[in-house]
Amino acid sequence: MEMLMEQNHKLNIVMTTELQQAIQLLQFSTYELIQFIQEQADENPFMELTSNDTNAEFEDKYPSYKSSNQELDPLDFVTDTKKSLHEHLLEQIRWMDLTDDQYKIVHYLVLNIDNQGYLTLTDEEIAEYFNLNESVVKQIKEILYQLEPLGIGGINLSECLLIQAYQYYPEDDLLHTLIEENLSSLADKQWMNITNQYNVTLPEINEEFRKIQTLNPRPASIFEEGIDYITPDITVKHNKIDNKYQVQLNDHYVPDINFNRNYADQLSQSKDMSQYIKTHFRNFEWLQRSIMQRRHTITKIMEVVIRHQRLFLNKGVQFLKPLTLKDVATEIDMHESTVSRATSNKIIETPAGTFQLRYLFSTKLSSSTGNNQSQTTVKALIRELVQKENKYKPLSDQKIVEKLKQKYDVEISRRTVAKYRFELQIFSSTKRKEIKVV
Repeated sequence: MEMLMEQNHKLNIVMTTELQQAIQLLQFSTYELIQFIQEQADENPFMELTSNDTNAEFEDKYPSYKSSNQELDPLDFVTDTKKSLHEHLLEQIRWMDLTDDQYKIVHYLVLNIDNQGYLTLTDEEIAEYFNLNESVVKQIKEILYQLEPLGIGGINLSECLLIQAYQYYPEDDLLHTLIEENLSSLADKQWMNITNQYNVTLPEINEEFRKIQTLNPRPASIFEEGIDYITPDITVKHNKIDNKYQVQLNDHYVPDINFNRNYADQLSQSKDMSQYIKTHFRNFEWLQRSIMQRRHTITKIMEVVIRHQRLFLNKGVQFLKPLTLKDVATEIDMHESTVSRATSNKIIETPAGTFQLRYLFSTKLSSSTGNNQSQTTVKALIRELVQKENKYKPLSDQKIVEKLKQKYDVEISRRTVAKYRFELQIFSSTKRKEIKVV
């Protein structure tokens, strides 16, 4: 065996740190971009940020205090705080007549209730943790069931509804039995089986079903966060004068970036600081270029999107045309991955509504006439068909396939309809069916 030393030349693509950061910058939402700029400014002593609309916006939301010669309203200083679910429940048990041991266990159970109001521990787990027998655990849980909102503490949907049914309909034994034993059959509209099993009439079952609909399957929902109002990253407006659509990037509140040259000049007099200043100046220039490139890329993409989706902007979701990331990338001579990053995490406001930007991209489904439809449009058509169906004879997936073909010349399989229906959170025809009660 002979040992040799050889030289091989290879070409490798090396992604520099700056390139990685530029790619990351492209996929940021506007809010994330502001956060990133702030982080860069914190690390660069020469970088200064000049706010644009932030101050005005802050003054609108938080007006300055009145002068001393004006009357102050004490209500101006009252905080608008909302209790969490656990805070609300713990406050209730503080006022209950409980022993120290009972309080300790109920307190523990409250902290193990999820954001829907369900207890995440089984009786066996509670018994083992506190070294209790299960009969005592059931007594403790009865205390938990007294808390508001009613239904808190059930370990599943059936138990949650049963807690409420005992309170609201205490003498309705049939209702209690149906919730405990046949909730799924009731939901699946297998009512004839239930009437035979319990020797009751269809109107009676319908009445019990109506009562169940008055109960809350998610009792903790009132403690969920309120509506989040978001500022779109991109706004598309229609100019009626020239009948054109205009793209506006809502980054006007992104702070301007400046380099403090006076401070840099003072430090540059020291030879030891020269390289330090040059490094931070390069970082400053890179950030400026990256932000400008981000704007340029998003604007180019949106010009293509608007050109292809003009009908959607005019008439709504059902007129959304097939458009893929690859289509846009080819048209603007960019890599598909660049378009993918630039369109992620972005919210767009249009005359047709506010959407995730990716919502405007969809693969095509072919038809016999060559009139291609987007997946998003087909889903909208399925939703419309279900909304207009006869509720006593709902459309099966196969019937939806046939109607899509007849009315819209869209050819898809029954399996695809089932998949889209699942994504739209539409129940099967058997679960959508309403039963006539004479």
